Amino acid sequence: MDNLKKVLGILWIALALFTAYFCLFELAIPKIKIGHQEDLVFGVIIMFILTPIISIGLGLFGYYSLCGEYAKDKT
Repeated sequence: MDNLKKVLGILWIALALFTAYFCLFELAIPKIKIGHQEDLVFGVIIMFILTPIISIGLGLFGYYSLCGEYAKDKT
């Protein structure tokens, strides 16, 4: 089970990188380039608030899983 948790840790880290790319290049930057005020506000919120929270959270979860922090026999 611990090996599965480590493999899933790698998956979570990859998912964190994918969400960072997707949030920035598919959501935030195109909205900022449009130039309308409501799109600009949405793009800035996605870029500076939501993307770091989501990506860092997934990355830390994957890192801790990869390092074995969730193991039952951890002392």
